[in-house]
Amino acid sequence: MKNLVIVRGGGDIATGTIHKLVRCGFSVLILEIDKPTAIRRNVSFCEAMYEGEVVIDGVCCKKVEKIEELFAVLKKRQVAIMEDPDASVLEQIEPIAVVDAILAKKNLGTTKEMSSITIALGPGFFASKDVDIVIETQRGHQLGRIIRTGYAIENTGIPGTIAGVSKKRVMYSPVSGEIKNLVSIGDLVTEGMPIATINGDTINASITGILRGIIRDGFDVKVGLKIADIDPRTEELSNSDMISDKARCIAGGVLEALFMLRKEQGNDLF
Repeated sequence: MKNLVIVRGGGDIATGTIHKLVRCGFSVLILEIDKPTAIRRNVSFCEAMYEGEVVIDGVCCKKVEKIEELFAVLKKRQVAIMEDPDASVLEQIEPIAVVDAILAKKNLGTTKEMSSITIALGPGFFASKDVDIVIETQRGHQLGRIIRTGYAIENTGIPGTIAGVSKKRVMYSPVSGEIKNLVSIGDLVTEGMPIATINGDTINASITGILRGIIRDGFDVKVGLKIADIDPRTEELSNSDMISDKARCIAGGVLEALFMLRKEQGNDLF
């Protein structure tokens, strides 16, 4: 399929890009690990690794095991996802582009040799050396900017500010163990309210707001792993089920970069 794009990673930011690519006529195969750790699970295609199939804003994503299943899914204008953290599928198929949307803040193995067009999201990649283009993922004036030479802004470790709240809106596991969720995505939580337990230890909400995301119930978490995201804007309940403004902005940068490089290479877009 001449318009196939492979995206490494299927979290909420990656999903914004995947969703836009499909809406614009591209076919997309997501490569994931066996047990993704998405927080905003309602808007993450990687949840199909557990559920087999998910639908986000009208776009369906189905898990496949073999190449033969892949093309049947893509012909239906659906997204395919498969377990392949090493991108070994590239030995069998040739996409027009590879997008690294893992957002690990470092390069986990993506190279320019993987495809005629390579794009990476966020820190950890040198544009023109590791990949062709890097897309800025830091909130602010440069969000979604195309970088042709150099790195994206270094990760600060500080979550973007929403309604004046930054660090406290994102929660990390203080201990290791199996998490048991006491609330669901979209619930209104109040500061100090129990939202989960980890090996019997109670985890309380850091602020009052709408629970935008929480790691999958029963997951074996490690100390320091991001486990929840609370939106202080209590009046915006629907946000928990919508692709974010950040994800859509980054998606626009990816789409622009893809069209730009295809044109520079003298190739038809479709």
